Amino acid sequence: MTLIKSISGIRGTIGGTQGQNLTPLDAVKYAAAYGAWVKKQRSKEQYKVVIGRDARISGEMIQELVINTLIGMGINIVDLNLSTTPTVEMAVMLENADGGIILTASHNPKQWNALKLLNNKGEFLNGAAGQEILDLAEGGDIHFAEVDDLGDRMIHDAYMDLHVDEILNLDLVDVEAIKKAKFKVVVDGVNSTGGIAVPLLLEALGVETIKLYCTPNGEFPHNPEPLKEHLGDLMALTVKENADFGLVVDPDVDRLAFVDEKGEMFGEEYTLVAVADYVLQHTPGNTVSNMSSSRALSDVTKKHGGSHKASAVGEVNVVELMKETNAIIGGEGNGGIIYPELHYGRDSLVGIALFLSYLADIRLPVSQLRAGYPSYFMSKKKIELTPTIDVDAILKAMADTYAGEKITTIDGVKIDFAENWVHLRKSNTEPIIRVYTEAMSQEAADALADRFIAEITAISK
Repeated sequence: MTLIKSISGIRGTIGGTQGQNLTPLDAVKYAAAYGAWVKKQRSKEQYKVVIGRDARISGEMIQELVINTLIGMGINIVDLNLSTTPTVEMAVMLENADGGIILTASHNPKQWNALKLLNNKGEFLNGAAGQEILDLAEGGDIHFAEVDDLGDRMIHDAYMDLHVDEILNLDLVDVEAIKKAKFKVVVDGVNSTGGIAVPLLLEALGVETIKLYCTPNGEFPHNPEPLKEHLGDLMALTVKENADFGLVVDPDVDRLAFVDEKGEMFGEEYTLVAVADYVLQHTPGNTVSNMSSSRALSDVTKKHGGSHKASAVGEVNVVELMKETNAIIGGEGNGGIIYPELHYGRDSLVGIALFLSYLADIRLPVSQLRAGYPSYFMSKKKIELTPTIDVDAILKAMADTYAGEKITTIDGVKIDFAENWVHLRKSNTEPIIRVYTEAMSQEAADALADRFIAEITAISK
């Protein structure tokens, strides 16, 4: 059982011991630290924070603890209750709030939950802000309100609708063309809030929607990470229903993956590639993805006359580089689409709307669209960490071993070979070393990953 404290938020398993897991006491402790940080940002009479959660079984408990802690600090709460990460981000902007918290552990299994923290722009905190909150939690000056100064709680259940409305109003979302195309789509909502939000969007676009696991009860029917090995039911139902494609989101709806009409994976990495291809055709410019993402985005960007840059892993790092380079679109190869025309956050809903607009324009089956992109294959594996493993020493040893290759060390170690690459890094969200590779065939990608796992295992003994 684990509690991970990082700039990505406070993430842990429910139950167990305070300080070692995400217990009620830990939820209160870090909510209070965040409230103190919000108040330090600017002096004002009233503060407002938006709170939303995915459908995890522990969500309602953690939500009440967090909300009432902030109320106890004199902070007003806009309570979205069941929501999505991008919806909370949008709500912070539209409410002119001082910050937001999403209660979700993203792709982690049901025993996990987390506090994902936002600033007053509805964006994830940078490293300095995250560290300040961690410092406040470990002995900072935290004051609570007296009885006449307690915060208020406003229930707001319309933000998913408002989020959809904002997407429908985007210039590149061709609502009429999508409606005329009469698409049929299977949706795997992994029994979380994607089961609410995605059908809401599709119905507004006139898409016939076949729901699979769309009951938001937090009982995930399969591993919630949207990878091929977890999506057999979606693949089979897409073929059975003769659908144009299937799609799956993670529990908080910031990762998106497609299945083509033949029941084959479109490729999680190619979600961003296809959407960027469409966007760049209409608004040429630059793109950004992280170091663990496919080279295919760079290829597509160059085809449209733009420049591509790679950031350290983590949404905040992608967003920072997007702003520096004036990127038109960006994101992460795990199916995360960031479209600044809407907001600076990974958003599956806007990704779906742009993908549908592209399909309505080109009138090609999804399998043919995928066949038109460069064929790269990725392997995403991991090494479980134990307390005795010195990750920094291992990564340095790997960099030294391959010093003759192109090495990038802004986030772990990435080694670029002529026809493939490997990226080794310690996860911010799980006690693991991630081993990502890309090559010209799946067999080569898997073999490269296995080779490096064997080398790291030998070093760590």
